[in-house]
Amino acid sequence: MCSIRGLGRYLPEKVLSNADLEKIVDTTDAWITQRTGIKTRRVMAADQCTSDLAVEAAKDALADAKLDVADIDMLIVTTVTPDHLCPATACVVHKKLGMTGTPAFDLNIACSGFGYGVTVAAGLVRSGLYRNVLVVSAEAMTRFIDYSDRASCILFGDGAGAAVFSREGRIDLLHTRNGADGSFAEMIEIPGGGSREPTSTETLANRRHFLHVRGREVFKTAVRQMVDSTHIALRELELTPDDIDWIVPHQANGRIIEAVAEALEVPIERVIVDLIEHGNTSSASIPIALCGLDRTQGLRPGQIVVLVGFGAGAAWSCQVLRVRDRS
Repeated sequence: MCSIRGLGRYLPEKVLSNADLEKIVDTTDAWITQRTGIKTRRVMAADQCTSDLAVEAAKDALADAKLDVADIDMLIVTTVTPDHLCPATACVVHKKLGMTGTPAFDLNIACSGFGYGVTVAAGLVRSGLYRNVLVVSAEAMTRFIDYSDRASCILFGDGAGAAVFSREGRIDLLHTRNGADGSFAEMIEIPGGGSREPTSTETLANRRHFLHVRGREVFKTAVRQMVDSTHIALRELELTPDDIDWIVPHQANGRIIEAVAEALEVPIERVIVDLIEHGNTSSASIPIALCGLDRTQGLRPGQIVVLVGFGAGAAWSCQVLRVRDRS
């Protein structure tokens, strides 16, 4: 068995509202709200970077798990906005947490990052090779958005979420499933800065180092894959959508979340929607929302929780959790 022993999150203090964006780009609060459901998002301070967000979320999760840094024997950081191309941001977080010798590595699978991290952590814990695996999903999305692109700059915020996975915890992982389709690789991308388009005056002038999103393609593909992967997971566990107490989806866009809930025939009241305040924080969105659910609504024994995400790659993931009885 693999269980979540502790949850944590970190959101920067600065709030960027739709009214603030009206002063930056040609948009309105009404336009943004109608198309995305987002009202505010968090923006990291000028002296912060992705690893700083990750460290705060990690500390929060460790406190919730009642563990020390020394108790962690594997660190996984999921991010699409690393501190540097090299070294891995996980190694920077490793240093800032004061770890010594603990294995650490990054996963870059964008908005599905946390789900992929969960899968890796579960495999490591179930194998018996590792006792406590810390997965941290941290994103500095506002550093990579183009404020001349009003369709995408309104979507994203910064933040981090974390979870500690152990054999004994309070939320059991019943199922994890991931998938990808590389034919959609150009649907969401930051094309500049890699080996395909090395940094040059041309890539800078053409704004190739910012996030590019093909919104209409994303909507159709995201809804289909999130719904399909949820149905498959439930079927393998001999469950139905009626058995779901909570769905915690990737917080991409209000319309996507509503479409997924409708297709699954799950009342929107049982779907966590926190993008209203936080925007799209890529791989951090699911652990941020799950932690928020745990601390505000309270997870009760026996509840079934579905985590489902979709993002760049294209890649998707689905996890089914069950809250343990207190006994």
